[in-house]
Amino acid sequence: MARERTTGTRRLAVALIATAAALGALLPATAQAAPSAPDAPATAHAPATTVDVCGRAAPGFARCLAQARTDVHGGTGLRGPAARHASDGDLPDGLGPADLRSAYRLPADGGQDQTVAIVDAGGYPAAEADLAVYRATYGLPPCTTADGCFRQVGQDGQSTDQLPDVGWGMEIALDLDMVSAACPSCRILLVGADSALDADLAASVDTAVALGATEVSNSYGITEYHGIAAHAADYAHPGVAILASSGDSGYTIPSAPAVYPSVIAVGGTSLTRSADPRGWSETAWARAGSGCSAWVDKPAWQTDENCPGRMTADVSAVADPLTGPAVYYSARSGGGGGHLAPAALDPGWTIVGGTSAASPFLAGVIGLAGNPGRYPDASYFYAHAADLNDVVGGANGPDCGGDYQCNAVPGYDGPTGNGTPRGITAF
Repeated sequence: MARERTTGTRRLAVALIATAAALGALLPATAQAAPSAPDAPATAHAPATTVDVCGRAAPGFARCLAQARTDVHGGTGLRGPAARHASDGDLPDGLGPADLRSAYRLPADGGQDQTVAIVDAGGYPAAEADLAVYRATYGLPPCTTADGCFRQVGQDGQSTDQLPDVGWGMEIALDLDMVSAACPSCRILLVGADSALDADLAASVDTAVALGATEVSNSYGITEYHGIAAHAADYAHPGVAILASSGDSGYTIPSAPAVYPSVIAVGGTSLTRSADPRGWSETAWARAGSGCSAWVDKPAWQTDENCPGRMTADVSAVADPLTGPAVYYSARSGGGGGHLAPAALDPGWTIVGGTSAASPFLAGVIGLAGNPGRYPDASYFYAHAADLNDVVGGANGPDCGGDYQCNAVPGYDGPTGNGTPRGITAF
């Protein structure tokens, strides 16, 4: 009876939050819509120089969580020392692999026996070519189909030739680049779901694991709802680390798959250079997703006091597109497959963020450390929080009364979880 009262209280609380959001009184306007209506792009409070990579998602479909800069146009092709022309000798704007290794104290070697999978919707024929430009520009070793490092398959594990373009091309490019930046020696498996339907994406996670993935990153989300447990088992594979972006709508109702207890929910930070001994400073990114679940019970290893359900996020990394990584994307994407209006983005070098950047990056960090078996869930991060950078400062919403659920405070908090990598000790 006590548990029934607790669960009823939680659901009532979230229902009240959702109602207040509709009235514009409690949740920020970036909140994703409930599954019974199309998900709205998280554009409120966004700088004029950023845009959602994916357009609105139809009911039952997930939205990718990448945010792209519209004021950065770095041209196409190789840059830096690998450039064909002296005029292209400068590296692209945005953080490169060396910056990210410096900020998070990552070793140069590791992950040779790991396969990091990224699950996305639809096909992107330029994926391998774009990856080659990114890696050559930054002096990373090649990762190709021919050398066995890169593999691209569809939801059924077979060819992607018939997959539609559903507007996730830049998301795919971002995912590939972030895995490469974190773990240049990891193999990469790209699994393209038949569509952005939640069932197709969940089935694609199973495919990734069946094909030998040791880490799986999911840079998408759909607002939690009664019935989300139907796909929870697809994201639970002991021995394989499953990660998902926490969202780009700030403090709000959590999204699946990040809210599942078997998934590492990845929040986001703003990362800038600093004069302190670390050389870098981080605060909570204003749009990093966090929230208290109404439908998923609190895991035993999560002990924050003010949320009786599963709380997101667990851990974090850079996500703010204003301080984000450089990404190479060579072709415009189309629409369809559940997406109503993907953003029109110029091809070439740009800067892309969102918790879509943080999830594949941390999947690469886990691959670099080489211990995916530690992550049947996120509990390892809670037991080793002292080995992470504790992010203090910044908030992702004004509506939690200064609480840790929407403010980066000492110790655990919603926007940044237990913190960001400080080497690979916590991984």
